[in-house]
Amino acid sequence: MYGLNISHNIAKLRRERKMTQEELADFLGVTKASVSKWENQQSTPDIMLLPLMASFFDVTVDELLGYEPQLSKEQIRKVYTELTENFTKMPFSEAMNQVEKWVQRYYSCYPFLLQICVLYLNHFMLAEKEEEGRATLEKAVKLCSRIEEKCSNVSICSDAIALKALCFLYQGKAKEVIEMLEPITGPEQMSEQNDTLLIQAYQAAGQEEKAKSFAQIRQYHYLLSLIGNAVHYLALYSKEEERCEEAIKRIQGIMKIYHVNELHPNSAAQFYYQAALVYAENGQKEKALKMLEDFSRCVLELLKEKRRLLHGDDYFDQLDEWLENLPLGAQAPRDKTFIRQSTVMAFEHPAFACIKDTQQFQKIRNRIQDGKEQKRC
Repeated sequence: MYGLNISHNIAKLRRERKMTQEELADFLGVTKASVSKWENQQSTPDIMLLPLMASFFDVTVDELLGYEPQLSKEQIRKVYTELTENFTKMPFSEAMNQVEKWVQRYYSCYPFLLQICVLYLNHFMLAEKEEEGRATLEKAVKLCSRIEEKCSNVSICSDAIALKALCFLYQGKAKEVIEMLEPITGPEQMSEQNDTLLIQAYQAAGQEEKAKSFAQIRQYHYLLSLIGNAVHYLALYSKEEERCEEAIKRIQGIMKIYHVNELHPNSAAQFYYQAALVYAENGQKEKALKMLEDFSRCVLELLKEKRRLLHGDDYFDQLDEWLENLPLGAQAPRDKTFIRQSTVMAFEHPAFACIKDTQQFQKIRNRIQDGKEQKRC
């Protein structure tokens, strides 16, 4: 897919211009037999002839070769899906070799490189050897640095910085993350007001639909950010039962109001899992099992074969177009087989020692493993 195809292109361009092989050969100063061999894939033109041939056909050398240095959004999604599937079908090193081939070919396609960084971060833990995992994270860091240095798109560069910071965290480089993000992420930063200012500007310019759409997108973002922050909040205060109980109560209320289980089951699943850990660590077995039940339902939503993973609803009725235009669209960044495997492994957390032998715990775990939702009365 997306390979060089100079033989086909020479023949195609020549026929489009109604020229014979002999006419092309005369112009280039080669034999007719040489042109015939090029078109039949028996040999390739000398590199010095490529600019002359491109000029003759009035195309660029890249067009003559069939080389596209940039991938479209649809191509990026397709390639990403193929590469994620490789991690479930072949050894880690082989899957990585396939990724590296694409990186080498599209080293100047920065939107693609950004998604490769996402892929590295989502799969480095599958490495058979610890050093392979570390090397994968380092590859992601280098790609992020290249994007920062070479890409002129501010949004892509901003995402690269965030991914690089995440890599550093996985590498145990907390100080580097603080140095990188503290100057640009503090709550006192004026940039926090940009969303409100842009909405007001859209309104002032008479672009009412843009204002509505952007307001919905940002509210959706902040909603997911709040839930993600709550996961870390529970981990930080896991020993303070009353505080955690209140936090769980408040976030559950927000999630119910905004239908987060249906809108973004991945975020909901992460919250329920962390809540289950907190309850288990504090000996509240029934509540821990209840959170694991909710966790399993969200995971099973993620595993549904024909489910559109991300979508809006009656309240967020302008999200779908924006979601479809995301680099990976509404698809999951990991293969569903990997999601199921990693979820089953999550049940092995030491905090669940107090409930792992219960019938209910085993049923929940097996339901994830089998991929079947329990029928509800």
